[in-house]
Amino acid sequence: MLLEGLLDDTALGLRQAAGGTRAEVYGVHASEMADPSPYLLGGELLLTAGQELGPDPEAYAAYVARLVTAGVAALGFGVAPVHEEVPEALVRACAEQGLPLMEVPPGTPFTAVARAVWRLMAEARTRELRRVTEAQQALAAAAARPDPVPAVLRRLAVTLGGWVGVLPTDQAPAAGSPAPRPPRLGPAAEPSRAVAAPQAAGPSPSEGVLLALGELAHRVGTGGPATATDTVGTEHLSAYALGRDPVLVLALATPARTPGDHTIAGVAAVLLTLLTARRAPGGGEASALVRLLLGGSAEEALGGARRIVVHARGAGDPAALAAGLGTSLYAAEGPYVRLLLPAEHAPAPRPQPGWRMGVSAPAEPDGLIVADAQAARALERAESARAPLAHHVEAGFGGLVGAAEARAYAEALLGPLNPVQRATLRSWLAHHGSWDRTAVALEVHRNTVRQRISRAAVLLGLDLDDPDVRMELWFALRSWGERG
Repeated sequence: MLLEGLLDDTALGLRQAAGGTRAEVYGVHASEMADPSPYLLGGELLLTAGQELGPDPEAYAAYVARLVTAGVAALGFGVAPVHEEVPEALVRACAEQGLPLMEVPPGTPFTAVARAVWRLMAEARTRELRRVTEAQQALAAAAARPDPVPAVLRRLAVTLGGWVGVLPTDQAPAAGSPAPRPPRLGPAAEPSRAVAAPQAAGPSPSEGVLLALGELAHRVGTGGPATATDTVGTEHLSAYALGRDPVLVLALATPARTPGDHTIAGVAAVLLTLLTARRAPGGGEASALVRLLLGGSAEEALGGARRIVVHARGAGDPAALAAGLGTSLYAAEGPYVRLLLPAEHAPAPRPQPGWRMGVSAPAEPDGLIVADAQAARALERAESARAPLAHHVEAGFGGLVGAAEARAYAEALLGPLNPVQRATLRSWLAHHGSWDRTAVALEVHRNTVRQRISRAAVLLGLDLDDPDVRMELWFALRSWGERG
């Protein structure tokens, strides 16, 4: 939130004593320490009554210097009971060092200021979330137009208030070469030919900005990071890799950068990746994603087709992994990649060099969340077994824990029991705690069964009448492998 939001709250009665009102506040903290910097993260509105600040003007200058070094966004000084007014030395120090200073009147508790900060921050988050949601819907609607790439670029330029362009990396300006004129939008074309030349929208940037964007484009378009950012003067630059076939980059130059801008640009990058890939226009995965972004359900967007979720971890190129598995729907987070594959009329995923993968069971569109969890657990099994590939196995609750982990836990839990006691306990649980049926199954007297079970309860330190305990012991005995 901006500091001016607090000053506009007439109920608080705050007064600006020094500095500007555009400071960005990320939190609030109250302290009477002469040096609170060890307890600050930066970006706080610090509230104090000046209890530890004496009459020495140099002490105020040193105090403000410590706050500036700690990254304090602004200082709120409470008048009374320690000081009858904001000390002039503090006002002068804040003005000289550029720290915004507010006077908090006697009738305004610090808690009221803190509540106002959290309220304004919540309102700012809500506004940004609404802005991102509306931008996402507008971009999805633009992607459904007959000329989707230019439409998405125009909408993105309007939303972010800057210049945006899709550049083939071999046409992006590089350092040491003359900057070309900003590319202009061409006529509508099929997605397979829509990026034969650069396309852009928004106010034309300067040559220096174009050159910096060209360097970012080369960085993300030649096997580097998926995104990169830079700043030239007051312009905020960003580049997003769109795909490998063809090699394209989404470049942006905007006068400001808000927390939601990256999310909005990311949505546009996903849409443009699908729209510029070499595939028939208006159908397939791109159409499904557009329908989903426009508010449809997963079942409606995917047309009821079943899918397989794959989780992978490795050091290779995620785009190459996706191509090897025959899909363009993937999300990469460092060495971790999640992919969505068609389940019908497609070969089962095969091991890929340099990757370990976990594969879910085929799932309907409304079951993809469960399939995602299945793939994650399958990947854990593949990594623990050092196997290149593991498939989800339907095994009920018992299959949710890896075999090695379950065996280790079973050995720790059942370690105090000897083989005879474990066999008796297993049979007793299998017969639902019946002394007579357990005795018949083990061919012993029922009093022997009682004695063994009682001794097992003492050794384990557990209440065997508790159904939760019985269930845990049953799973442990199964993992141990005893057969009674």
